[in-house]
Amino acid sequence: MASDTESGHVTGTKDKDYNLIWFVEQCLSNVLRLETYIKDAERDGDQELTDFFRRAQAESRKGAEQSKQLLRQRLSR
Repeated sequence: MASDTESGHVTGTKDKDYNLIWFVEQCLSNVLRLETYIKDAERDGDQELTDFFRRAQAESRKGAEQSKQLLRQRLSR
């Protein structure tokens, strides 16, 4: 559980910008993973699940875009 208590002592990076970078990566990783789930649901003809995963994927994309915008603003200061 070192990652729960890590505040820069181990990695040397304790700033909030790093947290935003991590969040962008996680959102984009989720978008990719959900693409697989969408294809699985489509293959099984489950439209309800396909739609659900597409909505979740759109929210992950939105989170990544919002985080990238916030990161750009913070890094340009």
